[in-house]
Amino acid sequence: MKRSNRLVLLVGVFLAIVAFVGILLLLQSPATPNGTTTVPTDAPVVVAKADIPLSTRIRADQVEIKRVPLAAVSAGAFADVSQVIGQVARQPVTAGGQITPTTLTGGTSGAILDVDTPAGLRAISVRVDQTSGVGTIIKAGDYVDAIIGLTEEQFASVTQDPAIEDQVIVTNPGPYGTTTKLILQGMQVLGTLLPPAAPVAAAGAEASAAPSAAPGTVLNDQQEIVILAVTAQQAEVIRWAQLQIGRNLLTNQQLQTLSLVLRSPEDFIDPETGEPVPPVLAETTGVVLQTLIDTYGVLPPTIVTPVIPAATP
Repeated sequence: MKRSNRLVLLVGVFLAIVAFVGILLLLQSPATPNGTTTVPTDAPVVVAKADIPLSTRIRADQVEIKRVPLAAVSAGAFADVSQVIGQVARQPVTAGGQITPTTLTGGTSGAILDVDTPAGLRAISVRVDQTSGVGTIIKAGDYVDAIIGLTEEQFASVTQDPAIEDQVIVTNPGPYGTTTKLILQGMQVLGTLLPPAAPVAAAGAEASAAPSAAPGTVLNDQQEIVILAVTAQQAEVIRWAQLQIGRNLLTNQQLQTLSLVLRSPEDFIDPETGEPVPPVLAETTGVVLQTLIDTYGVLPPTIVTPVIPAATP
């Protein structure tokens, strides 16, 4: 093939590619009758077809796609229902409201601006740490139970000594034992508060000299405030527990009297209707050392008394 023919062939292929790209652009950019390009004025977003309560696992019949003006699209609004179906609503959504990442996360982690207390209930806050609060990852919309733990010291009988002024007598201090009981069940989390994040270390010689830590959980006794929706009686129980100061008598370290246990949202939603249902209360025995020995076969330690031979006369 002559060089001139090859050149003509290459020019033809190039023009064909340009024409193909131009056709695609015309198809993707609708034109008005006069040939000008139409600028989109709306966009598809996922909206709630009916009210979606807090803690609800979003169903397909609760959401739909709706086109709204661009100026009315909420930040990060989802455009496909598959992105939200099956997710837990961490914020309540009214009918017609757009579904956004905030709906599924509850907003900034550990931050809350207001509390929407359900009618007939009370909102009360409980302070927990990484051990007593499920790693401080409890979020709005979760359900939790509460376990109380008391030491023998808190069951001691304290009386006034009539013979000595300002002197008390502890009549039953007990050993270093504890007792635990699941006392409250099925409380809804309305929001959480976390301390502000630690400031990032300044760049410099000091920062560069520090070894880089691998990403992961930092066991720093971080605390979290969990705001719960409770009945009046539950509020009294929680407040009583908060006034009890648990302390390890061996290390003198303060202990959390109340611990929160995370529940599955499926325990509180009817699988057929999707409507909230009251929790089924579990019957528990409570645990003391004797319970572990009798029920779980825990073996008490054997006390060995050394035999010292008598001295030879």
